[in-house]
Amino acid sequence: MRTVEKTFVSIIRLRSAHNPRLLEIILGDGNDRRRATRDRPKVPVTSDRHRCIVFGRGREPREPGADCMLNIPTDLLRTLVAVTEMRSFTKAAQSLGVTQPAVSAQIKRLQYLLGYEVLDKSAPGVSLTPRGEIVVHNARRLLSINDEILQLTSGHIPGQAIRVGIPIDYAGSKLPATLIRFRQHWPNISYNVSSGPVEDMLRDLKQGELDLVLALFTEKPAIPARHMWTQESVWVHSAATKLDPEGPVPLVSYGGDSACQRIAVAALHRAGLDCNFVFTSHSQVSLMAAVEAGFGVMAVPRGRAIRNKLAIWDDAPLPKLPDIYCAILVRDGGDRTAIEELADYVKDAILAPSS
Repeated sequence: MRTVEKTFVSIIRLRSAHNPRLLEIILGDGNDRRRATRDRPKVPVTSDRHRCIVFGRGREPREPGADCMLNIPTDLLRTLVAVTEMRSFTKAAQSLGVTQPAVSAQIKRLQYLLGYEVLDKSAPGVSLTPRGEIVVHNARRLLSINDEILQLTSGHIPGQAIRVGIPIDYAGSKLPATLIRFRQHWPNISYNVSSGPVEDMLRDLKQGELDLVLALFTEKPAIPARHMWTQESVWVHSAATKLDPEGPVPLVSYGGDSACQRIAVAALHRAGLDCNFVFTSHSQVSLMAAVEAGFGVMAVPRGRAIRNKLAIWDDAPLPKLPDIYCAILVRDGGDRTAIEELADYVKDAILAPSS
């Protein structure tokens, strides 16, 4: 080992004779180490966190200081982004094609290299620390540049992928067709559309994990939105619907995350009425069929009831429903031209008169 060290130092000194500037050698890790040739000199290091030894002209090797640059492997950043986006170590491992212990080890190594925690252990589930949010934000930028370089090398230049969050109330509506039609104006864009609770989607929007969110609220939201409007809510039923004056009101609904269900339950409780969830589904086709079959009543926006030719029960022996607040929100920062145009297009499509 000492012979190798002396040979290596001699080589460095020989090169520095032609270059009087300080020569800094950074020994990479991970992929860089695997790509190293067998005859490349190996220099022992005392710290896995700073794999760097600095040689000065006519000096012996010294420990790294403030002038030593630390490189973070992109695979560690990609793992962190996957864990954050999927809110699960197990799902992240599946998407990356590795084991869950491997994901945990990569997160630990990243935190060791950074010198601080990126995940908040005191919070339930997967939650970022304030520093972790900054790391994830910049990691996405770095990985995007990394992927663009590789795609340019392959000769394929992709378009922009817009990440859209929609409430389950709209998961089966005409919104998917609206998104596809928008591509006539922006043919190179693609979509990543997901559905979830409003609180989760707003958090993802704030953290930069979603670009556009369509959200429904039972009360006027205080957060700024690109577009906001109200929709009248109505009860729908069919000729086969039967209500028991002494029993609970049978409800057909999207489920607990549905704004329409929340306003229906709240209105019934204010009127002193109980309810029974007789048919719950995320499929709009199934819900419409359940109403037509007489399973029960359902609360929906008036426009959707008209489009789906549902019987609106204006004189129902039920409490009047409040309006629903609809909002379209877009993320901060970056190039938002296509995202803002999409927000405007979606709003116009939703508010277009029903034919």
